[in-house]
Amino acid sequence: MKVSTVTGPGTTELLDVDRPQPGPADVLVRMRACGICGSDAFYITIGGISPRQGCTPLGHEPAGEVVQVGAAVTGVSVGDHVVINPMAAPSGIIGNGGAAGALADFLLIENAVRGVSLEVIPDHIPWEVAALNEPMAVARHGANQCSPKPGDKVVVFGAGPVGLGAALAFKSLGASHVAVVDILPGRLDKALQIGADAVINSAEEDVVQRLIDLHGEGEAMFPGKPGTDIYLDAAGVPAVVTTALSAAKRRATLGIVAVHKEQVPVDLVNIMSNEITIVGSMGYPDEIFEVTEDLVANWEKYALIVSHTVPFDEVERALQLASTPGAADKVVVTFP
Repeated sequence: MKVSTVTGPGTTELLDVDRPQPGPADVLVRMRACGICGSDAFYITIGGISPRQGCTPLGHEPAGEVVQVGAAVTGVSVGDHVVINPMAAPSGIIGNGGAAGALADFLLIENAVRGVSLEVIPDHIPWEVAALNEPMAVARHGANQCSPKPGDKVVVFGAGPVGLGAALAFKSLGASHVAVVDILPGRLDKALQIGADAVINSAEEDVVQRLIDLHGEGEAMFPGKPGTDIYLDAAGVPAVVTTALSAAKRRATLGIVAVHKEQVPVDLVNIMSNEITIVGSMGYPDEIFEVTEDLVANWEKYALIVSHTVPFDEVERALQLASTPGAADKVVVTFP
């Protein structure tokens, strides 16, 4: 079979490797779709990640069809459609420095346990939507970290895949109003299509005033603060943190799910005096299959997040497309 592999700085190749053979506790999955993440572009740039520098298999957003089931595995059958937890692989995180990557014809699920390493999904869910399970778990964890309460008013900065997924998560968790901020009209249109209550173009509008218009005024040491309960940074731009903290009312929460590539100064007196909570979010300790139920129930909304599908035999083009700023929102590689 073939697997997309980082073989050096800025270089990937489709390598021929032996098809894995499952043991009694394993499941073999024929890949049907795998999303491309921003971290894939980073791994390519640096030539792979330890301990597989120079030979790092790619792909950690997998969905596929079970083709072999070990004798000791229960709850999984040949032909099942599954989503996979890349973090659970005993030989290392799938597509993140582990022995296997999901941008491959087949993927071996070692010590396969339903609800831990993989989960079965209905056959009617499109493969490219199923491949969103992993990044949507990242978005769900970001929302969960903010501890939303029913009725909370929320603003999400950044209408990329994780930001849109977080907007869906907040709605699922009972938020009464979710606004999404971005500078690209196409992304804002998509946010409305998936169910955001309002959108704000920060290149053209005063974000704080629009939030006051949408969420009313909130209690704070100084007047003029929106009644927004939760601010989520899914953009990774310093101005987002500055705007959110300057706008935050008393006891508001700022969640950080985006990767920041430079330090961001903060006003600690403001944080202290308004008792603002800042919480980080990384990965999905518990959400990898928590999000699956919502993904299945609302798959048509999640489908809007996918901007491009590219066949596996053109995976190099898919990786290039995903790494080109502004060229695509979410690229998913599909398999025959």
